Amino acid sequence: MSKQVKDLITKELSGRLKDLDGVAVINPRGISAIKNHGIRRRLREKGLRMTVVRNTLARRAVEGGKLQGFDALLDGPSAVIYGEASIATIARLILDEKKNDDKIELRGVFFDGEIYVGDKGMEQVSKLPTREEAIGQVVALILAPGSKLAGTLKGQAGKVAALIKAIEEKAEKSGGAAAPEAAPAAAPEAAAAAPEAGAAPEAAPTA
Repeated sequence: MSKQVKDLITKELSGRLKDLDGVAVINPRGISAIKNHGIRRRLREKGLRMTVVRNTLARRAVEGGKLQGFDALLDGPSAVIYGEASIATIARLILDEKKNDDKIELRGVFFDGEIYVGDKGMEQVSKLPTREEAIGQVVALILAPGSKLAGTLKGQAGKVAALIKAIEEKAEKSGGAAAPEAAPAAAPEAAAAAPEAGAAPEAAPTA
């Protein structure tokens, strides 16, 4: 293969993989043409692709990108599976294919800078929530505490309202009791003023 052809393949592969956060890798050796076609068709129905790669070219294609380091899964014949679906969906689909054909060798998964090796790694990734499942879990977490919070706020608001009402009633009672107490206090002042008013007639004879 000429250098020019290698560069073209590397460029095309880089264009396919550069924006991906994760890929799965299997060994395509031993998969018959009929089974290979069936696997590709089922993957394509889910928006996925399976590309058999030359390891050296794949390494070059992901240099400096999000998938740099995934080449640790490239050992011998390698087929990279990638696409629009979440990495958990990809892992689940590959495990389903493994159930149909136990001879399929699972190299592993590379996701978010981490390597999950072999069958166990694939199973581990398959248990991760998909984007839709993650959104559902977040919404559920928000709604559950939210309903409790709403109930708490409602209860606290009722307590505050009752407290305000009690203060108002106490203030009204205090204001009503103060008026009668003020009346007797005014009586001595009126009595003291009476003699002063009566003193004026006593001054007349001296004049």
